Amino acid sequence: MHPLSPFPWIDVAIIVALIFLNGLFAMSELAIVSARRARLEAMARAKLRGAETALTLAADPGKILSTTQIGITLIGILAGAYSGASLGQPVAARLQWLGLSAPTTESLGFALVIGLTTYASLVIGELVPKQIALRAPERIAAAAAGPVLALAWATAPVVWLLDSSSALLFRLMRLDRQTEEHVTAEELHLIVAEASKSGVIEEHERSIISGVVRLADRPVREVMTPRTDVEWIDATLSDRGDEAGVRAALMVASHSRLPVAEGSVDKVVGVVQARDVAVALFRGEPLDLRALMRSAPVVLDQIDAMDALDALRQAEVPMALIHDEYGHFEGIVTPADLLAAIAGEFASDADPDDAPSVVERDDGSLLVAGNMAADALAERLCIDLPEDRDYATVAGLALAKFRHLPGEGEHFMEQGWKFEVVDLDGRRIDKLLVSRP
Repeated sequence: MHPLSPFPWIDVAIIVALIFLNGLFAMSELAIVSARRARLEAMARAKLRGAETALTLAADPGKILSTTQIGITLIGILAGAYSGASLGQPVAARLQWLGLSAPTTESLGFALVIGLTTYASLVIGELVPKQIALRAPERIAAAAAGPVLALAWATAPVVWLLDSSSALLFRLMRLDRQTEEHVTAEELHLIVAEASKSGVIEEHERSIISGVVRLADRPVREVMTPRTDVEWIDATLSDRGDEAGVRAALMVASHSRLPVAEGSVDKVVGVVQARDVAVALFRGEPLDLRALMRSAPVVLDQIDAMDALDALRQAEVPMALIHDEYGHFEGIVTPADLLAAIAGEFASDADPDDAPSVVERDDGSLLVAGNMAADALAERLCIDLPEDRDYATVAGLALAKFRHLPGEGEHFMEQGWKFEVVDLDGRRIDKLLVSRP
């Protein structure tokens, strides 16, 4: 038996280097493609090296995929062929102690080398680099952008051929290669929830952010104070000279601003403020509601809550009158209503005689007020409501499902939850019991 020649460790080092180079290509590819454009733009504004180049490359993902795939493919072929040619024979010579024939040890040695090379290429050249890229895609993209761009220039003809070929196939399949990068409201809610679970933000911060996102998507009718709950003062009291009646109405009022109406809440003509009333009293002037009242903007009930906020900013008094498309008075909205939609109800604004909007019982079921905001309950139950819904409260959700005025005890199922009507106030759904079947 001939003595064994020294094992070619230099060839092993070359193969390992090729695998590492393959890993760099895979990591660069995934980092540039998955990097968020907003973060790259922030890095570019901070003059971080490579950020501008990464933005340029990310704008043309087809070119990046073609460039990196050239490197990955060539390295894979080269590593496989080189490992088999340089290591197959030495490994086969060391397997002869098994007593197998020379052809058998050659085949076995070649298969063993190729198998180990493939395994190392998958782990070191693909899986680990890609997981690293996902941990910090923007920083890695900025660092790798320069070399990748240089390779794209060096292999421009081949890159053009590959990119054009893939574009042609997309056109034949009637698919669009370009995708808009955007985050939906649902995704933002999930991101915020995940950040809260991981401790990045506190729970109250998550609640505020979710409230702001919800507010931006809600029509103003979902956050307004409905006309049935509006506290108002009658202008005809001062028209009749009944100053005592005006004083009595102001003394029992629980708000510092009151709509002024002519005999009925459906005929609101302005808004009076406690400050203006106090000034009139200090000056010894009569309490003339028409003289003291200020004009309030009128907005449609279907405009976005954020548009209503703009109207309040420009208004003479921070109160807007909500009307429907037929001109009927629907309610009012104030900054307090918008803040409550974001942060939740304030104890100072709640009627002491009213029960909480939702009460969790010992068995895990929820006793829910009919006037509770439907989207607030949906967030708590983790259910989805239709975007084009025409109701704002849980009672409205129930009526949309029943399609008639239900009686006590009637129920419906919604996404795994049972909603049962447990109390009616005349023709209004006052309480519902929400539970898992």
